[in-house]
Amino acid sequence: MSKLAPKDKFFDLSDYGRTPGNLLANRLKNTQFTPIHVTLLFGICGLIAIYFILESQYYLAGLFIILKSIIDAADGELARLKKTPSYTGRYLDSVFDIILNFLFLSAICYVSKTPFWITLIAFFCIQLQGTLYNYYYVILRNRSIGGDKTSKIFEDKTPKALPGESQKSVTILHLIYTIVYGGFDKIIHALDSDAYKRKTFPNWFMTFVSLYGLGFQLLLIALMIALDFLEYIPVFFIAYSVFIFILIAIRKRFLKA
Repeated sequence: MSKLAPKDKFFDLSDYGRTPGNLLANRLKNTQFTPIHVTLLFGICGLIAIYFILESQYYLAGLFIILKSIIDAADGELARLKKTPSYTGRYLDSVFDIILNFLFLSAICYVSKTPFWITLIAFFCIQLQGTLYNYYYVILRNRSIGGDKTSKIFEDKTPKALPGESQKSVTILHLIYTIVYGGFDKIIHALDSDAYKRKTFPNWFMTFVSLYGLGFQLLLIALMIALDFLEYIPVFFIAYSVFIFILIAIRKRFLKA
């Protein structure tokens, strides 16, 4: 099930895990497995990848990072198949992602003896890149007829719990979400405050933006780990941030609100 109307679909470089993720979701559709169980499973895969990084088993580390991305694509799809969307799952997914991103980089820092301050800058850059992708993508999803509306353009208000979930869980996870992501959201919105006024974005633009999708970021990390280029990963993602300003400049110049 697509998050976008057919006319708004684009070639998403970060979404390579969607097809196997959908297959997994369809296999679990009539079981007792819930989307939360799948979210926990991708968290476990991420931790296994970190273990293999620390053990210098780089091919296996890269494999489990890719597996994490595939399973990550399955939880939302399973929620749509079971018709059980939830803010709990949406926020838990995002919180797991940011924790795992930090742990991936910390493990890489430890093994490659990269200065920790460079790792922190790289982590900041990776999160800012991902926030730009999510900002434009969520705008597109919310404007798309029949698109998924679970994610909001602005996450400044605690949403009302959906049927089947606890308001307390939603409130706590929303608070955690705003703490860990709020600063990045504000930076991106300050850099491109008019983007949400657009009704849609061209497919070519969104494909370019998907270079910053978490799936593509993790694919790059997995490949660089497998090739034993660990010491280059933090510096690469710092330099990779140049596209933030290029994408925003393109949006403002050619895709005005």
